[in-house]
Amino acid sequence: MNAVVKVVGGLVVVVVGAAVAAPFLIPTQTIIDEISQQVESTTGRTLQIAGDSTVSILPSLNITLNNVRFANMPSGSTEHMLAMEQLSVHIPWLSLLSGEAKLERFVINNPTITLETDKQGLPNWQLFPTQPNSPVTAQEPNAQTASAVSLPNGFDISLGEVAIYGGSIAYIDGQSGAQHRVDELDLSIQLPSLYKALTINGAITYQAQKFELTSVVDTPAKAIVGETFSVQQRLDSQLLNVEFDGVIAQQGKNIQGELTLAGDSVKAITQWQNMALSAKDNAFNQFSVAGSMSFVGNTFTLKSLVAKLDELEIKGQSKIVLGEKPDINANIDLGMLDLNPYLPEPVERKTSEKAETQTPSEPIVWDDSPIDLSALGQLNAHVVVRSTGLKAHDITLGKNQFSLRLKNSVVQLGLDEFNAYEGSGKGTVKVDATASPYKVATNFALKNINAEPLLTDAVGFDKVLGKGSIDWNLTTHGQSQKQFVSALAGKMAFSFKDGGVKGANIAEMTRKAKEMLKGDFSSLKDGLNADYDPQQKTDFSALTGSFVFKNGVGHNNDLSLASPLIRISGSGDVDLPKTYVNYRLVTGIVDTVEGQASADKSTGFKVPLRIKGPFHQVDVNIDISSAAKDTVKDKLKDKLKDKFKGLFGG
Repeated sequence: MNAVVKVVGGLVVVVVGAAVAAPFLIPTQTIIDEISQQVESTTGRTLQIAGDSTVSILPSLNITLNNVRFANMPSGSTEHMLAMEQLSVHIPWLSLLSGEAKLERFVINNPTITLETDKQGLPNWQLFPTQPNSPVTAQEPNAQTASAVSLPNGFDISLGEVAIYGGSIAYIDGQSGAQHRVDELDLSIQLPSLYKALTINGAITYQAQKFELTSVVDTPAKAIVGETFSVQQRLDSQLLNVEFDGVIAQQGKNIQGELTLAGDSVKAITQWQNMALSAKDNAFNQFSVAGSMSFVGNTFTLKSLVAKLDELEIKGQSKIVLGEKPDINANIDLGMLDLNPYLPEPVERKTSEKAETQTPSEPIVWDDSPIDLSALGQLNAHVVVRSTGLKAHDITLGKNQFSLRLKNSVVQLGLDEFNAYEGSGKGTVKVDATASPYKVATNFALKNINAEPLLTDAVGFDKVLGKGSIDWNLTTHGQSQKQFVSALAGKMAFSFKDGGVKGANIAEMTRKAKEMLKGDFSSLKDGLNADYDPQQKTDFSALTGSFVFKNGVGHNNDLSLASPLIRISGSGDVDLPKTYVNYRLVTGIVDTVEGQASADKSTGFKVPLRIKGPFHQVDVNIDISSAAKDTVKDKLKDKLKDKFKGLFGG
């Protein structure tokens, strides 16, 4: 807009002269030639009026110029900085009679305005001579620029109302290559003087979205010469409303003030920007951002930030360095963060044995659709996020801190502080998307975690009690879910103490089985004929084990459960790509009820189990010694098979 004001300034002197000459029948072409000559002598650029031009005297002096073109700077990207279909100037006769030629109305139709800087940062709207000055830093918003514009002595402009209809304004940054354009101008500008407030009201269109505009500049002369000036601006649209109240220095290179931004739908904005955002009805709706901002050079900074999204409130600060690859830095406090509205619905779990019998389990099929992570290469970021609590599906966390570092298509997600389920932990997830196949590495250590609520909330498994630690160091590579699963490698270990396994008393079951093999069948009804009972459990003093993964297959050979009455050991494989398990579990009973303190550690009687089959249809088989009677073996086998199926989710 400064460009329009300055070009108008170059026209005003000769326009007024033309207005005075009109009543004395001075030829129109003479007026046009005088206009062109004086504009070029004032600005150093040519003004062409190529179309028909007219001068009328009633009811007021009216000068109409058609097809007006004003040259761009030599290094500009276009031939003309300003081209307009028509320029019409209205001058009241009373002002001429009083000796002061004042413009009543100044109408511009369908202008094409190009505002740009060259590769050295020189702006094309710098129309007047410059004078050297001291360098300006970002910390000196009140200082002039290093090469400030100098207005001629006594120079002023009084335009009354300037109306702009149609056309466009484009801005091109010759250093960064950034380009922006507004169209369908419908503006009314009041400029009583360069030394009084300039007001702009009207509407513009940006990327097919109409914005209502209200703007006040305290002193336009300060803006022209590069001094600091204050501005109040408001943009309203169906998508968002923006308010800014602050100061501008260095010809727009240093902007500081209070910014407020609000809207009713994030989804509508992403759709406007051709970005897909699939979300629930109660997610990504109303939003607002308020804070102290500064825009110096190509760096945008927000301080004392308060952002709201739906029911969430976020506080913090951020800095964005714009360019070919934006760089984002942010430090954010999320408060209590409930992510459930923004997460996809979890797969529904079966809630009863009846449902399991009615609906057959279906095989697990890994998705082999390619995953595109190319967007990670579009920007760099370092974000630290804290929360006093977090909810994600059924998972509930306490005070936590997460961090994200993204640079050159490599992203590292850090769990810097973790407090939940009475325990704590740390971990990282690193994704390298510089080339395909993508590489993923995870490393987590969780300590003193209460197993039952964690496993219940995370995967719906509520049969393990006790506190313990879970550690894993796993890597994979690929470009789809199936490929990631098939390439999984590394180690995962767990250790729980003073807990239990819910659903059955394995020690009692094993002891009854031992009595049956001795010929005592009295325990069959009471000992093995009960259904799964959540009140029953197998206590343990320690439950430990580890899995070593290679090509998606996890091998375990050190499972150990120690309790007062039994010892359980296990080994086998879990094949994730094939969704198949082949595992051998051996239960040994202690011959005394004195428990672990007893000197008798005999586990001579052992019941081996084979847990085998696809994940959706695991089969459990028991192998009884051939010395037992066949009938006893069959009955015992069937009963224990059912019990262990219920216990291990088969």
